[in-house]
Amino acid sequence: VQLQASGGGLVQAGGSLTLSCTASGRTFSNDPMAWFRDPPGKEREFVAAITDDGREKDYARSVNGRFTISRDNAKNTLFLQMNSLKPEDAAVYYCAAGTHYSRSLLRYKNWGQGTQVTVSS
Repeated sequence: VQLQASGGGLVQAGGSLTLSCTASGRTFSNDPMAWFRDPPGKEREFVAAITDDGREKDYARSVNGRFTISRDNAKNTLFLQMNSLKPEDAAVYYCAAGTHYSRSLLRYKNWGQGTQVTVSS
């Protein structure tokens, strides 16, 4: 499966962005999905995860209450709604499809190419 992330851009602190991730090649409705990010100069970190049916969601503490992960299995698309953005949210964001609902990037085998989010203060 190929994953294509989009929706990144430049936004002022306090603003909002919605990232999308579209899968092609096969359906990913049976896969847990997640968003990770690469902040400048830092290692890749977990942002949010969602089970295959969308019933369970998990968030990093730093984004809990501001970000919402969701999915539309009929459209093979994963979303990340980001509100109240902060300069520290600036990063390259990656979507991933995995074998287990997890915060560990090791559980995710298919990765999108990344989309840049820049937050100005």
